[in-house]
Amino acid sequence: MDSETETRVVEIWTDGGCKPNPGPGGWSAIMRFGGTERELSGYDAATTNNRMELMAAIASLEALKRPCKVVIHTDSEYVRNGISRWINGWVRNNWRNAKRDPVANMELWKRLLEAAKPHEVEWRWVRGHAGDVMNERADKLATAAREGG
Repeated sequence: MDSETETRVVEIWTDGGCKPNPGPGGWSAIMRFGGTERELSGYDAATTNNRMELMAAIASLEALKRPCKVVIHTDSEYVRNGISRWINGWVRNNWRNAKRDPVANMELWKRLLEAAKPHEVEWRWVRGHAGDVMNERADKLATAAREGG
């Protein structure tokens, strides 16, 4: 990353969920750059919690127009562990997990990798429903997307 990219830090809070799981789902992302905020959200009539968590991260990264330093706050251990611990092994093993089965949500993981490629992304886990103001806000937006579907 060049020095111009280093100065652009985008903070993103993501959330996603279903009720029931699987079932109708919603996702959201709140993007903050300097004093500007942007909210994104979406709906899927038949999905899973994990897919919605992934979509929140994907959509937020795909919305960025230039390479940036990005901090993504997620309450999904699935997303955080997948992107920071498991994905290199999946790629090395031709998208097979430790049991040699195809990786669940492979197309979304590939899309997430592609969306993250131009950026320097730091993944931060936050405990869900524990009072983090931005996480709670993202949760409300994801719920509204699911319910408004």
